[in-house]
Amino acid sequence: MGRTRLYRNGELVDRDFPVADVASHLEEPGAVVWFDLCAPSEEEIGLLRDELGLHELAIEDAFTERQRPKVDRYPTHLFLSVYAVEYGDDHEIKTTEIDVFLTERALVTVRENESYELTGVLRRWDSAPSLATSGVGFLLHGLLDDVVDGHYAVAQRIDDDIEALEDRIYQEKPHVGRKALQLRRALVQLRRVALPMREVLGSLMHRDHSIVDDAMMPYYLDVKDHTLFTAELTESMRELVANLREAEVAVQGNRLNSIMKKVTSWAAIIAVPTAISGYYGMNVPYPGFEQKWGFWAATVGIFGLSYLLYVMFKRRDWL
Repeated sequence: MGRTRLYRNGELVDRDFPVADVASHLEEPGAVVWFDLCAPSEEEIGLLRDELGLHELAIEDAFTERQRPKVDRYPTHLFLSVYAVEYGDDHEIKTTEIDVFLTERALVTVRENESYELTGVLRRWDSAPSLATSGVGFLLHGLLDDVVDGHYAVAQRIDDDIEALEDRIYQEKPHVGRKALQLRRALVQLRRVALPMREVLGSLMHRDHSIVDDAMMPYYLDVKDHTLFTAELTESMRELVANLREAEVAVQGNRLNSIMKKVTSWAAIIAVPTAISGYYGMNVPYPGFEQKWGFWAATVGIFGLSYLLYVMFKRRDWL
């Protein structure tokens, strides 16, 4: 996959050239360059510092793990830190930090590893060549659009898993507590990287910056709408996850009450023959002692009263 691109006057004129040629291309009139650094070498870090003149604090932030999503403004460039997310079948979220240096005619992406591929970004750039005249604003939009769409896709998958877990709870299926905790953890991780994107988009669209021109403004507004929708979805899911445990406890309580009613009902039914047989088992003379009618009276009493109690409990839905 290509890691470099050269646009001149809004047209893609070269790609996949060596990163070392970036400085010479930037000297060409009307040129806009993008290049990507994945786990960069010392030589590539030197290119950022010496050839592009990027601020040392921004370079330090780019190679310091776990920056919060943000936009920093320096005299000659902007520095952005965003996160791409990936949601696995184990309900775990993996984040990949993407740091962006934005100069007047260059966009530099720095990735910590290959977990996040740029295929979606390149596809967005290729699908709208007419917008390339907007320069780095066009390139940055493709990256942010891909990242934000990834946030929304993960939020939808978590929402589907929460609904599936709710169904399991009301079907009284066991072992949902651990999955609820996993979903809660995944949601916290998603909110941590998705919610600050509202501030990032708002800062970039501010008129103090010349990054977003009039042609790209509607597209950035669309990305911001996706960001807000993701934020609203995560907020609603936050309440759902918080209620999952309460719902599980309530269902378990109802199930326990039902079990206790059945156990109590059967205990009452069993007590009838126990009481009658105990009475007739005394070693003293009693009405019907050593008489056939006494045996039949006891037998009829056992079955009759037991059946009567069974019918009463059944009507009350205790059995």
